[in-house]
Amino acid sequence: MLSALAAGIGLLRRTIRGPFTWQVGLLWASWLISLVLAIASVRESSRS
Repeated sequence: MLSALAAGIGLLRRTIRGPFTWQVGLLWASWLISLVLAIASVRESSRS
């Protein structure tokens, strides 16, 4: 979970520094998917 948040911070810095291109959009989509998977994994492990 922490690594997903850390990656988001780096991605936010990159977005602020440069133009928003389709590659950056794909990076945001990838980050969002990884964040959702990390949250789902934590929730699943807390149920067990």
